[in-house]
This record gives sequence, C-alpha cells and structure tokens, in this order.
Amino acid sequence: MSLFERVQETVAATLKVPPEKITRELRDEDLAAWDSLGHVNLVMALEQTFGVYIEVEDFANLNSIPGIMGFLEKQGVS
Repeated sequence: MSLFERVQETVAATLKVPPEKITRELRDEDLAAWDSLGHVNLVMALEQTFGVYIEVEDFANLNSIPGIMGFLEKQGVS
C-alpha cells in the first residue's frame, strides 16, 4: 500500500467520509468534516497510524493532503 493510500484511508476513517473523497489535492476547506475538531482528531490519528510525533507548531501545515504527505516524508515515513 502506498503512502498516499495509507493517508487516504486514515483521513477517510477519521473524518468519516468515503475514501474516494480524499484526493491528492484535497484541502481542509474542501471538506466540511475537516473542521477544527476534525483536524485535531486527524493529527492524533496520523500520530498513531504513522508512529510520528507532531508538534503543535506543525498543525497548521497539515491542512491538506500535500501538506500531510510532505510532513510524513520529511519524518522518513514511506
């Protein structure tokens, strides 16, 4: 399973939306379920799923699939 597919699955499950709604270009503003509470839940799910620690300062950069993918890649997740 590719990194994108794992991210897609995690985001879809956390925000309770169908995986096909999670595209490579998706931003928080494109999905009503990705509100402030959804964002916090998503950050926690990313930490658990990918075994990374996300600093509060990084939260704002994780507002899109490209942002999440870039962060995870910098952490050495593949």
